[in-house]
Amino acid sequence: MTESSVLHDTRAAYDAVASLYGELFSNVLETLPLERALLAAFAELVQAHNAGPVADIGCGPGHVTAHLNALGPTTFGIDLSSEMVALARRDHPELRFDEGSMTALDLPDGVLGGILAFYSTIHTPPQQLPAVFTEFQRVLAPGGHLLLGFFAGDDPLPQEFDHKVTLAYRWSPDSLAELLRQAGFVEVARMLREPNENERQFQQAQLLVRKPQKH
Repeated sequence: MTESSVLHDTRAAYDAVASLYGELFSNVLETLPLERALLAAFAELVQAHNAGPVADIGCGPGHVTAHLNALGPTTFGIDLSSEMVALARRDHPELRFDEGSMTALDLPDGVLGGILAFYSTIHTPPQQLPAVFTEFQRVLAPGGHLLLGFFAGDDPLPQEFDHKVTLAYRWSPDSLAELLRQAGFVEVARMLREPNENERQFQQAQLLVRKPQKH
């Protein structure tokens, strides 16, 4: 599939389920103590460097955007789905939410202190993911951090699965970390945990990386 057809299909799929998705996942962080802890660490690192705001890319209905903003860093959301953006603006009117694609962000170079991509790159076809990471690298300030959440697998090659909304991919943490390294990122930490009783039976993973400082 071409990049444009993937974007069209993903946008249409999330537009169709936006209201239900918002109802099901608006309180999801309450059941995820490890993710909350990593988000808190990410927020602390971003604030310590003070290089700019955080973009929650693929923000959906904005619940994680609001959580991260409450931790301290100025945070705004970007999502491909206009319906998701409308929900986020309705539920969090004090925050900024924009329509946009992670493949071509409408942001200047080096403007962000952090990027959160919380399970939002999972629909990106594997051959297109390096370009997404290059785009993340472009908009991050030197020393900025990226926190990436995804479904993990043991196979070194990405594995397709039915995400219910639209086609998605699982990655081994090592394979995804290597793609990030090739895009110029330095790994800071990773987390891998077993699914809880409310999740599909895949391991859940987080990778925290940073853009190196200029010398």
